[in-house]
Amino acid sequence: MTEFIPPGTRWFNLPSPFPMKRGGALHGARLAYETWGTLDAERGNAILILPGMSPDAHAASNPANPAPGWWEWMIGPGKPIDTNRWFVICVNALGSCKGSTGPASVNPATGEAWRLEFPELSIEDGADAAAELVRGLGIDALACLIGNSMGAMTALALLNRHPGIARNHINICGAARALPFSIVIRSLQREAIRNDPDWNDGHYSDARYPENGMRMARKLGVMTYRSALEWDGRFGRVRLDSERRDDDEPFGAEFEIEGYLEAHAQRFVRRYDPNCYLYLSRSIDWFDLGEAHGGSTENALAEIRNLERALVIGVKTDILFPIQQQEEIAAGLRRAGTETRFLPLPSPQGHDAFLVDTERFAPAVTGFLRTLHSVSLLTDKVA
Repeated sequence: MTEFIPPGTRWFNLPSPFPMKRGGALHGARLAYETWGTLDAERGNAILILPGMSPDAHAASNPANPAPGWWEWMIGPGKPIDTNRWFVICVNALGSCKGSTGPASVNPATGEAWRLEFPELSIEDGADAAAELVRGLGIDALACLIGNSMGAMTALALLNRHPGIARNHINICGAARALPFSIVIRSLQREAIRNDPDWNDGHYSDARYPENGMRMARKLGVMTYRSALEWDGRFGRVRLDSERRDDDEPFGAEFEIEGYLEAHAQRFVRRYDPNCYLYLSRSIDWFDLGEAHGGSTENALAEIRNLERALVIGVKTDILFPIQQQEEIAAGLRRAGTETRFLPLPSPQGHDAFLVDTERFAPAVTGFLRTLHSVSLLTDKVA
């Protein structure tokens, strides 16, 4: 059981006990986060970023950790999320193994890792934890809440459960509930991990780690994070060089795309805790914003009434969180009275486009935040 904590991580202690939606509570729990920029005197220029399932809180380089972050091109002075203007916070998800409390963390009651004794985890738990962080930093209302992928789900739960916590919102490749296709993919990922003998009902070690299960889970994930259009354009039917093939292995890898998936998987295994993977994956499948609103997503979105503006971005080639899910979010926020722009992008990279398609995502985020900047300047002048 290992946690993978980036240098320069900061921690926020959650209230103890911290109640969980599906029962149980955490004691001595904490959230990992990092910040960029300066919080203004009114504490009104804060932006909170809620990332997807795999990333840590290190979204961009900073003095405490100069290594490039997972959204390096998006955050910094003069970048789309301009830290000359905004105070930016990125939080690692509750349940993760990258600094925030999760199954790989020590249970203070036993002195041992939580493993499968960790309480059942929901997206709503992550939203409540993020709300505690925002308030703990003395911020009454975020200037903007930004969520990507799983983080976009968490953002919707945060807005729904904590009215007024943000004035504006950017929802990127998000969803108000999990759809059957994405559920079945994640179910197969969890099955691959659980069927690895080294998983051992969650009692694995560094010496006996469910590597094959994690490899297969990651490969299944990467298949859905990108698109068939990108695979065809990048790899086609190009075959591996002879030195990269194992001709003695029956049915071994022959194509470049197979080599790519294997390399991607190898970079992931042993850098993510399998039990954390299982918990977070299941929390995504369980998520349904309409659950507490008579099963109606439309009614749940209509309850988000305190937003001024929203930008909802989807990708036309996304098969994991398909474009109609972002269209649904945008329509629901409009019905709630929020001035909302829906932006369907033709990025070929699929779900992960927000990580790599700078050409399309940078102008979209820049333009939206500049509008908020202009409103702020206008308010200052009037005052």
